[in-house]
Amino acid sequence: METYSLAELSIIYNNVITKLIYRSAHLVVVTDAGYKLWYIEIDGMTQTALLHMFHESEDIGISLSGITVGGKPFQAGGYFHPNAQHHAAAIRGDGELNGF
Repeated sequence: METYSLAELSIIYNNVITKLIYRSAHLVVVTDAGYKLWYIEIDGMTQTALLHMFHESEDIGISLSGITVGGKPFQAGGYFHPNAQHHAAAIRGDGELNGF
């Protein structure tokens, strides 16, 4: 398991690009027996309207792009799981994590 702190993270939902504002975000990449899965944990989000919108939506599929603190860019698709009460979210990866 490898963890990368994120310097930037943006999502695309309904053809709108939104740069996420957060206190901390981490990309976690798990490789087990040749299979790779990934997810992102986001804490301290200030965009409460965005969190509430995803909480009320049945369609939580997104595209995303980001840059690690080390400068490594990546792109992927995933599912946005908000936790408005804790000003947090998780993005469950769906498919390949381009750049890794």
